Amino acid sequence: MSNERPTGAAGPGPVLDSLTAGARAAAGRGLPPVHLWNPDYCGEIDMRIAADGTWFYGGTPIGRPALVRLFSTILRKDPERYVLVTPVERVGIVVEDVPFLAVEMRVEGSGAGQSLSFRTTVDDWTTAGPQTPMRFELEPTGGLRPYVLVRGELWARVARSVFYDLVALGEEADTPRGRKFGVRSCGAFFPMADAGDLTIDPDATT
Repeated sequence: MSNERPTGAAGPGPVLDSLTAGARAAAGRGLPPVHLWNPDYCGEIDMRIAADGTWFYGGTPIGRPALVRLFSTILRKDPERYVLVTPVERVGIVVEDVPFLAVEMRVEGSGAGQSLSFRTTVDDWTTAGPQTPMRFELEPTGGLRPYVLVRGELWARVARSVFYDLVALGEEADTPRGRKFGVRSCGAFFPMADAGDLTIDPDATT
């Protein structure tokens, strides 16, 4: 999903420096409580998160992973747009799909006790379950695009290589919407497709 581009873009230099300083001030105490902060909206800066999880500033990829990680800790999804927020300012950025990409999966247990944890490119870990669900969206090509919730309204798309492993863990189960093929994690079942349609092809995803 792409967020709405507001008018009145914020100036890049001082605002970016201020955001960096604000994020660093909040670092070292766990994730900042961005859900509690509601400063004035300062407009949009020229920052974009591409569909493959790459962060850009001024049209150029941000080549410092530590800086990307820092900005990711002050990212929030507001009803109107994605924003970077500190206690004193809030600026909009563009997100082409979702902000994170899950590139590694860890499986623990089996059967009803199985848990699936995912690592993103900014080294967040999230474990799929009732509070952090997975969802699977149908592609125009017929494939599926898998996502897992990281925190708040911030989702990660599951990389194709990880999706292969995810499909291998799939099983059939009866649900209120009929018999489905899907995966289990932390007591929750996440359906991918109807059980009668087992032609899920990760190669069809983008």
